[in-house]
Amino acid sequence: FNSFYQAYQQKLKLALIGQSIFGQEVYNKLRKEGHKVVGVFTVPDKNGQADPLALAAEKDGTPVFKFPRWRAKGKPIQEVVAAYKSVGAELNVLPFCTQFIPMDVIDCPKHGSIIYHPSILPRHRGASAINWTLIQGDKKAGFTIFWADDGLDTGPILLQRECDVGQNDTVDDLYNRFLFPEGIKAMVEAVHLIADGKAPRIPQSEEGATYEGIQKKENAEISWDQPASALHNWIRGHDKVPGAWATIDGQMVTFYGSSLLNASVPTGQELVIKGASKPGLITKSGLVIFGNDGKMVLVRNLQFEDGKMIPASKYFAADEATSLELTEEEKKMAEDIRAIWKGILSNVAVIEDSTDFFKSGASSMHVVRLLEEIKQKYSGLQLQNEDVYMATKFADFIQMAVRKFRGEDKEEELVIDYVSKNVNNMTVNMPYQCFINGQFINADDGKTYDTINPADGSVIASVSSASLADVDKAVAAAKEAFENGEWGRMNARERGRLMYRLADLMEEHQEELATIESIDSGAVYTLALKTHVGMSVQTFRYFAGWCDKIQASDCGATIPISQARPNHNLTFTKKEPIGVCAIVIPWNYPLMMLAWKSAACLAAGNTLVLKPAQVTPLTSLKFAELSAKAGFPKGVINILPGSGGLVGQHLSEHPDVRKVGFTGSTPTGKQIMKSAATNLKKVSLELGGKSPLIIFSDCELDRAVKMGMGAVYFNKGENCIAAGRLFVEESIHDEFVRKVVEEIKKMKIGDPLDRSTDHGPQNHKAHLEKLLQYCETGVKEGATLVYGGRQVRRPGFFMEPTVFTDVEDHMYIAQEESFGPVMVISKFKNGDVDGVLQRANTTEYGLASGVFTKDISKALYISEKLEAGTVFINTYNKTDVAAPFGGFKQSGFGKDLGEEALHEYLRTKAITVE
Repeated sequence: FNSFYQAYQQKLKLALIGQSIFGQEVYNKLRKEGHKVVGVFTVPDKNGQADPLALAAEKDGTPVFKFPRWRAKGKPIQEVVAAYKSVGAELNVLPFCTQFIPMDVIDCPKHGSIIYHPSILPRHRGASAINWTLIQGDKKAGFTIFWADDGLDTGPILLQRECDVGQNDTVDDLYNRFLFPEGIKAMVEAVHLIADGKAPRIPQSEEGATYEGIQKKENAEISWDQPASALHNWIRGHDKVPGAWATIDGQMVTFYGSSLLNASVPTGQELVIKGASKPGLITKSGLVIFGNDGKMVLVRNLQFEDGKMIPASKYFAADEATSLELTEEEKKMAEDIRAIWKGILSNVAVIEDSTDFFKSGASSMHVVRLLEEIKQKYSGLQLQNEDVYMATKFADFIQMAVRKFRGEDKEEELVIDYVSKNVNNMTVNMPYQCFINGQFINADDGKTYDTINPADGSVIASVSSASLADVDKAVAAAKEAFENGEWGRMNARERGRLMYRLADLMEEHQEELATIESIDSGAVYTLALKTHVGMSVQTFRYFAGWCDKIQASDCGATIPISQARPNHNLTFTKKEPIGVCAIVIPWNYPLMMLAWKSAACLAAGNTLVLKPAQVTPLTSLKFAELSAKAGFPKGVINILPGSGGLVGQHLSEHPDVRKVGFTGSTPTGKQIMKSAATNLKKVSLELGGKSPLIIFSDCELDRAVKMGMGAVYFNKGENCIAAGRLFVEESIHDEFVRKVVEEIKKMKIGDPLDRSTDHGPQNHKAHLEKLLQYCETGVKEGATLVYGGRQVRRPGFFMEPTVFTDVEDHMYIAQEESFGPVMVISKFKNGDVDGVLQRANTTEYGLASGVFTKDISKALYISEKLEAGTVFINTYNKTDVAAPFGGFKQSGFGKDLGEEALHEYLRTKAITVE
């Protein structure tokens, strides 16, 4: 930005016409850049208060003119026009102006006049442009700087800027985040372009042009026969001015702070709202209102006709809180704040306890001044704009400020020390510390380790390496949260609401999560976005829906029993959460494996301590941050990066851990079972696989080639259900291999963040070396290496997609999982169905399997005989959050996903009543 300015040498004599802090900032920036402001034309003082633009200009000695109007009876006031012409401006700059300026003034300067307008013209012409951007649900907002003409916002465009509109953005959000800071820069840039003779004049198109009138309080009443999204847009489009309102208990009540609520209907006290077909609900989070589509909107704050604003959750609470007894220090602070009020409300003789900030003449711009002056004097007192609106009378304001000063009603702020990187056209912020009891903290012994980007071998971050002491702290926090905390008392629907909120946050941050996943695990970004992150969001939403249905499903039952007369007995079963659960996940799908286990665990009501794979901790730690922002109570979720041999082992042995969920290798799974025996923990294991894929000659060959390649090379082969061995019928074997090699040659190997990349790097260096050794073993044993088998000559841990044929059943590569991009192909004789089935089942693993054939009878026969937890027919890798997932034999036991996953995190209690 600065270098851009330095390119311009020409300076102009400017007249600034307008008002507000925005006008003040534009004025200051233009003077700083060397332009001469020869006159400021603004509004008269209001209630003895000068406009901020006037204050800045008067301080600098710039001529200031305060005209109440520029026209009378439709004609320019000649004295006013003459005063304007006397300054000799070369350009008029109108950053924000509420007055009608005559064309005699607009066209007077050499370069004419430019105006800032807060919409992407020609859309939303008119004075309430920002409001209508939100009311109409636009996905993009922005501003235009245009050349003034005799129309209403119709002049030629000089420049435009745009930004995305968030789902819950308000007028203030858009203004503060983009329209204000970027608008100031753009106004200055526009003046420079004019000075240098490079400013364009692009005629506005009438296509897509809209004009909307000024939104005033009388026409901001909520119309209730609309979908929830329209209600939300109406409310946020009027927040803070003029304020959308409805009639409640005979008075006008204004709604502020709305957001769409994607959750089960919360519990709450009904509130009748005039015109609404369904009563609202006062809940602990705020007022829930309903659209005509049955969906919900949450409103956080309500304001009454007398100006008093309250949290909507407090609507039915007592009107007045108990007054505080102030200490001497607090009394001094109160008097200091009284003096600040007096400085702002200079028209008020005495600031009394009953003095109302806004009724005494203050406006929204004075709110900023009030808070900044208080902050300057009392840095430990952090107030928000909303605090002023909720305590408009001086006495109420002091009571609120003292409570804040004492730390009452204050949630402990989540402090996060990020590692930030500019990558993938964004800035990603990555926590790197242990997450224990709601806080990010260093490991107890201070140890760290480096996590590596497999695309180039560079260090992404130094991550805390949890110690045994950290494990004990995390388990203690999880136990406390389960037994004595808010989580243990929370009803199931509220638990589901938190999970829905977490899913929403994950979706809002999906691009950041996918980027972190890509640089930390090597996943191709497009796959990370769709599968690693996308399925994680789906998983949390699926299990959030289960929270209040566990007892209603067959999870709990009423049981008829023999009765010893004359007694009459009733027996029923109840499903209960287990307690503290340890979850240990692998490195191939870091976030998705977290979601598969954690979502079911939390839906059942447990607390957890999760250990991510040592080489891929970053998305788990980002998840921890989002869980805190979603409102999960402290101790419910704990994340411990570090060594599996240390952290994972201690978790599996810990006496206060009641369940271990593990995904990883079979040898480690066996060790966990031994360790869990110390207190007979419940265990579920998803372990290794050597999944057979049988391809018959009567298949659709091109589809079998495509799906077969996906079965092996999906996620660089780092896929627990990858087809570890392909059995191809003899008559199509050679053609199948030829087609596979042709397709491999078309695959693009490269940067996983490149959207056109098909195949990224292996997860870490040790794994790449293991894969290369695996291929060398295959060659030594006599298998034919048809393609690949080598490391790609480029930085990072890239391996060529590999194909072996002539693989015999006794060979190492026929029996052991590669967990990489290695296709292992064996022939089977034409028509030998039972023979190939026997060979496919001759393995100690049984995670997944597949068959390709057009003969549905054959396919169903094969699916019945295959010894695997999942069988795919004429497809592969098609998992769904509602379908149970898990293996047989040494591929483990227990299920992830679907209703069955809940049973892994519940215990059954039988209750008999006489």
